[in-house]
Amino acid sequence: MSARATTRPGGRSARVQQSVHQAVRDLEAEAGRDALTVPLIAARAGVTPSTVYRRWGDLRELLSDVAVERLRPDAPPDDRGSLRADLEAWTVQFAEEMSSTAGRMYIRDALLGDPEQGNAARCSDYAAEQLKAIGVRAAGRGEAVPDVETLLDVVVAPLMYRILFRPSDLSEAYAGRLVAAALGRTAPSPGM
Repeated sequence: MSARATTRPGGRSARVQQSVHQAVRDLEAEAGRDALTVPLIAARAGVTPSTVYRRWGDLRELLSDVAVERLRPDAPPDDRGSLRADLEAWTVQFAEEMSSTAGRMYIRDALLGDPEQGNAARCSDYAAEQLKAIGVRAAGRGEAVPDVETLLDVVVAPLMYRILFRPSDLSEAYAGRLVAAALGRTAPSPGM
């Protein structure tokens, strides 16, 4: 994705981004994905096509930017009272959202329109922020918490693999096993 689209603009630029993103969502719902064009999106958003091209480069980069925004969590993770319960609830919800038809399409769009991998990093940061929030809450309760990188490697990475390549093998039980494996890495050994 171009550097232009990764900035968090304010003022007019933010309004343009919001109206263009909304135009993409509305037109996709009304006419379908195959009908999307930059001129059609620009007209709906009330901007010129050159504004869209200047900011996003092409339709693929625009769809990538929209997908990343759609993949951003809209709420903090649920507090279920314990690290295990919080992680299990978050993992199941993450798996359900990302493995849905829409979730898989957003993942594909986010990565296809982003040859420099900036969107992949943004999506990873979204998951890391959620896991960090769960960890901070659990640490506040006195629980031992794996570091965020361990949770990304042991829970999120295998989930994403299954979502992208083996979605039929995804289940709540599998998600629970991933959480158990991550938590098993932080438990003190019996001799301690």
